[in-house]
Amino acid sequence: MKMSDTREIAAPPAAVYAALLDADTLKACVPGATEVTGNAADGFEATVVQKVGPVKATFKGKVALSDMTENEALTISGEGKGGAAGFAKGGAEVRLAPSDTGTTLSYDVEAKVGGKLAQLGSRIIDGFAKKMADQFFSNLQDHLEGPADPATEDADAAPEAEKKGWLGRITGKS
Repeated sequence: MKMSDTREIAAPPAAVYAALLDADTLKACVPGATEVTGNAADGFEATVVQKVGPVKATFKGKVALSDMTENEALTISGEGKGGAAGFAKGGAEVRLAPSDTGTTLSYDVEAKVGGKLAQLGSRIIDGFAKKMADQFFSNLQDHLEGPADPATEDADAAPEAEKKGWLGRITGKS
C-alpha cells in the first residue's frame, strides 16, 4: 500500500532534518517504540510494540537511511519481524522545503506486511499503516514545535473545573 501527505512544521529545515537523524527523537516519535539505538550512518535498530486489529506483537527490526541530501530529502527504509504475527517492511521518501512558517515536509510511504498480519485484510492494514504514518509525523511536529500553549491548556481545563464545582453544589460535596 502507498500513501502520501504534506505537513507544515514551525521549525527550519535543518532542525527537521537533524531530528529525523536522531535516535532519541525517533524513539519519541515512532508510535509504540520501546527502544531505538544506532545512528544515521550505520542505521538504527528498533523495538516497537503494536496492536493491529486482534494481533499484538513486538517487532524488532532495522531502519536504514539513504539518498540523503542535507536539509532537503532522505529515504527511510525499515523492516521488522514480529514472531508469529509476521513481518512488516516499508519505506518513506521524505522531502523538506523552506516555507513562510518554517518547513513543508512531504512524504510518500510504501508498506508491506506478511504472516498473520496479512490475513487481517487490506482495509485494516491500510488504515493502520496510515494511522502510524500520520502519528509519526504528528509526533515529530509536536516534538519540534514544543508543547501546546499553556494558556490554551488552562482555558481548556477551566470548564472542567466549573463542571466539578457545579456538580459539587448539587450534591452538597465540594
